Amino acid sequence: MKKGFSLPLWVTGAAKSAVKKLIGLPFEDYELIKIPKDKNLIKIKVHSSGLINRKSCALGISFVNSGLDLDLTQNLEIWTIAALEKTHKISSNISDRINIIPGYGVGIHQKTSKICISNFAKEVLFENLLDIIPQGYKLNLEIIFPNGKFLAERTSNKSFGIVEGLSLIGTSAETFSSASPDQMKIAKAQLKQIISHEKCDTIIFVIGENGLHLAKSSNIKFPIIKVGNWIGPLLVDCAIQNIKTVILFGYHGKLIKLAGGIFHTHNHLADARIEILIYLAVKEEVPIEIIKKLSQSTTVEDALLLLESFSLSIADKLWNKLSDTVEKRSMEYVNRYTKTDMKVAAIIFDRKRIIRWAGNNSKDYISAFKGF
Repeated sequence: MKKGFSLPLWVTGAAKSAVKKLIGLPFEDYELIKIPKDKNLIKIKVHSSGLINRKSCALGISFVNSGLDLDLTQNLEIWTIAALEKTHKISSNISDRINIIPGYGVGIHQKTSKICISNFAKEVLFENLLDIIPQGYKLNLEIIFPNGKFLAERTSNKSFGIVEGLSLIGTSAETFSSASPDQMKIAKAQLKQIISHEKCDTIIFVIGENGLHLAKSSNIKFPIIKVGNWIGPLLVDCAIQNIKTVILFGYHGKLIKLAGGIFHTHNHLADARIEILIYLAVKEEVPIEIIKKLSQSTTVEDALLLLESFSLSIADKLWNKLSDTVEKRSMEYVNRYTKTDMKVAAIIFDRKRIIRWAGNNSKDYISAFKGF
């Protein structure tokens, strides 16, 4: 299986090299990165580092080498600018010793202007930098992705309120291609492990980091598995394992594919999202002039906004119908391969991560997701 190292490790490699240069240590073309709660060290190649701004700062540069064919960040250039600031306060809070600054090309939250960074990314940075920051100083660390703004246009970042560039996310050191068959094996192994360790009738499948974050922040009691793109085969495996209900929880732009019978959802294999939405709009007898405008939409989010500008009630009716269709088509897929009484429930959120729609099988669960 193709695998590589996640973006936070390459950022940390560049940052560690910059800080070491700043405190007078010689440049090395790799850095050994410690992973929180893991004894292993990971070797990350660094391109260069040097003093800048009259030796008051240091610049470290690395290039992502994830080893994945379909990785948007493959070969991404990373700059980290490190500067030390004298501090007279002694704080027990480790986050006070490192100030992470979003530079050009790094994604920020539209509402708060704060850097979009995962907890894992922060933990890796703290784990590797705290010990080399001189006593009595704090580190100001600016992260820059020179090509980040351009690459962000090819993501759904804006759909989730992330602007100006690429998010610094990642929940583990290693990354795996979500289109690889071995990714399905990993999810199946997780499912088997959950079943062996606890008695559970209901399980949640999330698609993508946004779904995972939102599900965890909702304090849902059911086990959660991030399934990547292999949704169909994993639903069948749940039925074979006698799971009673699988809740599909995801962004409308991903789950809409299931309503069209597409059960491997990677964009490189199939899209047809607008076509599926138009098909459902015809079935729901949406006025033809609106359907024509829908056909000109370039994204699912644009189509949703168009529908809502025409009629909120029609938009909600159509998207709830879509949720129902996801449930029905999912069960049709499962029943091709095995006889089962398992139910599939679909709960869908929008670009603002607001949980909006649910199918008929989801009525008993949506309140839990919304925290009611």
